[in-house]
Amino acid sequence: MNGSSRRILVVGGGVIGAACSHQLANRGYQVTVIEKDLWGRACSHGNCGLICPSHVLPLTEPGAVRKTMFSLLKRNSPFSIRPRFDPRLWKWLWRFARRCRHDRMVEAARTRMPLLEQSQDAYRQMVQEGILECEWESRGSLYVYRDQEQLDKFSATASLLEQEFGLHPECLDGGQLEAMEPTLKSGLAGAWYFPDDVHVRPDRLLSSWRTHLEKQGVQIHENCELEKLVSEQGRVVAAIAGEQQIELDGLVIATGALTPLLARELGCRLPIQPGKGYSITMPRPQPCPTIPLLFVDEKVVATPMQSGYRLGSMMELNGYDTRIKPRRLKLLRKAAEKYLHEPHADPVEEEWYGWRPMTSDGVPFIDRLPGLENAWVAAGHNMLGLSMAPATGQLVAELVDGVKPSIDPAPYRIDRG
Repeated sequence: MNGSSRRILVVGGGVIGAACSHQLANRGYQVTVIEKDLWGRACSHGNCGLICPSHVLPLTEPGAVRKTMFSLLKRNSPFSIRPRFDPRLWKWLWRFARRCRHDRMVEAARTRMPLLEQSQDAYRQMVQEGILECEWESRGSLYVYRDQEQLDKFSATASLLEQEFGLHPECLDGGQLEAMEPTLKSGLAGAWYFPDDVHVRPDRLLSSWRTHLEKQGVQIHENCELEKLVSEQGRVVAAIAGEQQIELDGLVIATGALTPLLARELGCRLPIQPGKGYSITMPRPQPCPTIPLLFVDEKVVATPMQSGYRLGSMMELNGYDTRIKPRRLKLLRKAAEKYLHEPHADPVEEEWYGWRPMTSDGVPFIDRLPGLENAWVAAGHNMLGLSMAPATGQLVAELVDGVKPSIDPAPYRIDRG
């Protein structure tokens, strides 16, 4: 983009939109952000706050379809699909099933790792420079098992993560686990410890990031929904949002799971499904864990934060369902009760849901929009939006600038198979 074309509109006020705005403002662009709700209130707000290279492998592991079908038969399964006629969902599931092979899983992981590594380095620098105040803690994470066979079985995955991706998982038996995290009950099989993981409080991260962006001159408009794009000769020249017409030289779409709802405006429909998750935020129980815990059998995470404590998980492919279901929140509590001496505390500060932007291969879309010379999209980060945001923002800014990208953008194309 040439020097006189400096007005960029970013649609979406979540962590990906924040990262894109940050990098574009650093390069001298005049950035305006519009958000249909409130800044940082969607999927970026109430997640479990993990910045986790340990999650480099996508969900498309061999046997995932069989495990999913078996899980659906369980009444208290963390996974749920509401039966309905939805051709786009069934096409997404078919594509997901095709990806459930070892070679394709590793291929996808190799495209995810550069975003994870670069993002963690960028976060660390921003925290050190005082840009972000987010309760940053480098304590790693624990994948906790009750079943010895499943603990032992994970050793093959641990070897893959070490050999292919340079991670350093450490296996702990039940005694070692209890010594490392004494808030856990005795009698557990053990855990895998991932020392490279970090955790933050995501709502505070987004709040402090907004403060910094506004100091950079970024204009942020809340309760401002994109209604229409005005294009001329293959270029977006303006956006209609509410009663405003925003003149622009470039456009970045960072709307997460809501991106398919913009298909008419964008001229294409990205194959993203909203994967609904839940969380409960509360005061720190006494005693409180010191390390984030993933209860593997239940797929529930317990994250200790400096100012609170959060239980989160679940995956519902039920469309844009806005209900907070008490039964699902109860499952979070019951999972924690199996593992922790003090699994939760009162009073509850927030019960929350968010839609994760799920792609069938586990890889985000970071690309120019087809048919529009000056419009880009960054969406579909699955459960890793927080973990991948800074690198995504840098890649988007490089694509807008027309400079050589620091990460190969080819794997994130919209038209990939």
